Amino acid sequence: MLASPCSRLSQRLRRFLLAAAPALVLTLCGCKQEVAKEAPPPRPVRTVVVQKGGLGQSIVLTGQIQAEKEVALAFRIGGRIIERLTDTGDRVEPDQVVARLDPQNELNSLRSTQAALAAARARLEQDSNHFDRQETLLKQGWTTRASFDQAQQALRTARATVDDAKAQVEIAEDRVSYTQLKAGVSGTITRRAAESGEVVQAGQMVFTVARETGWDAVFDVPAQVLRTAPGDADVIIALTDDPSVTAKGRVRQVDPQADPVTRTFKVRVAVSDPPPSMRLGATVSGTMEVDHGHGISLPASALTATEKNPAVWVVDPKSMTVALKPVDVLRFDPGTVVLSGGLDGGEIVVTAGVQVLHPGQKVRPLGVKS
Repeated sequence: MLASPCSRLSQRLRRFLLAAAPALVLTLCGCKQEVAKEAPPPRPVRTVVVQKGGLGQSIVLTGQIQAEKEVALAFRIGGRIIERLTDTGDRVEPDQVVARLDPQNELNSLRSTQAALAAARARLEQDSNHFDRQETLLKQGWTTRASFDQAQQALRTARATVDDAKAQVEIAEDRVSYTQLKAGVSGTITRRAAESGEVVQAGQMVFTVARETGWDAVFDVPAQVLRTAPGDADVIIALTDDPSVTAKGRVRQVDPQADPVTRTFKVRVAVSDPPPSMRLGATVSGTMEVDHGHGISLPASALTATEKNPAVWVVDPKSMTVALKPVDVLRFDPGTVVLSGGLDGGEIVVTAGVQVLHPGQKVRPLGVKS
């Protein structure tokens, strides 16, 4: 039987396909191999070699030189100032008079009490003589016991009146002395708050005197610094306009309550042997070294996360591929992060480009030829 034309064409097509199949397979394999050879280039990244060491930190704050102890001078009584003998910046001694009140009223009171004392003494002398006579008459039987008791009581009253008059005179003398304001301490006047002719009340501050001994550098310190800084740390005090003028200091007092406006704590640092050019009121800087132990400090951009835990990308120096490594964070500083664990030191850590990396990816550190 003869085959039909269609049957012959089909057989011929099958033979062609069978003959061309090996060549087609080789062609496709060559394409796959060519595609596999075109691997993506290593991603450029910035890296840093981890170095483990001390986590020392310098804290620098700006403050002002003040006296450790300041005394507010005020009159004990009210009145009108008739004389002011000192001014701001003057040195004063304990017995030095710095201001005077009008003493006229106090002098009048003193003369009145002195007159009352004289009258009381005269009355005492009279009652004393009367008592002596009554005592003699009683012994002789020429007076009654009641008269004697009455004379004795009058004498006691006269003596008490004299004692009271003496006390009033002393009070008046004290009030006269209070019209003179004395420094009471050795130091320098740092503030004047009243002028001649002004009427002041008792206890109203007229001068402020800074004592000679004991100067403090006063700083407004944030709470975070107080938590990290040791209480017995040494502080280097330097003038801001001349850093070569320095002195050593140590923390003397920390206010227990923060300032309601700035939310900082006032810290007073006792200055040891301040140089002459470091005057009261001068602006100074205080530098303190804080040791946080040992650890690793990295740029904050190196930190990423794995399963919600902090981690960093570590580069394998042989294969130049990256892998995530969990780390323990000690604290965050401005621009840096301090690690307490997870790295041993010597690792190559990616610091820029961490968002686009994946495990096993090849990288090329910038500045290093691939």
